[in-house]
Amino acid sequence: MSPERRAWGALETDVMTVLWAAASPLSPAEVQQLLGDDLAYNTVQTILTRLMEKGLARRRIKLTGGRGHVYFPAEGQPVVAARRMRAVLDGPGDRRAVLQQFTADLDPADADVLRTLLHDDAGHDDAAAPDAGPS
Repeated sequence: MSPERRAWGALETDVMTVLWAAASPLSPAEVQQLLGDDLAYNTVQTILTRLMEKGLARRRIKLTGGRGHVYFPAEGQPVVAARRMRAVLDGPGDRRAVLQQFTADLDPADADVLRTLLHDDAGHDDAAAPDAGPS
């Protein structure tokens, strides 16, 4: 199974939530503290390493305050969530049935947003695409 296809664990989700909420990259100790200190430092470090292997987090050398690394999300939460949703749709089973069940369970406000996005074809706006250079 490819790294992108492996399911997230609850701890990975918690760590990614902390990274997404952070204003700047975090050290493993900072992640540990923000998670409530019930996890061992080595556990947090292992989770961060796994998130890097899955392409969900990145790291750089800590610029101040000593040795080590700081970690940050490789992509924003909406991009990652959309990719996970796409993986479910691309999985085995009846794609139409999955979409039908998903939309049947939507909150009315979310259903309105989805209708608007589908109607406006949001997310495929060529004006928002990066400049590909001169034509």
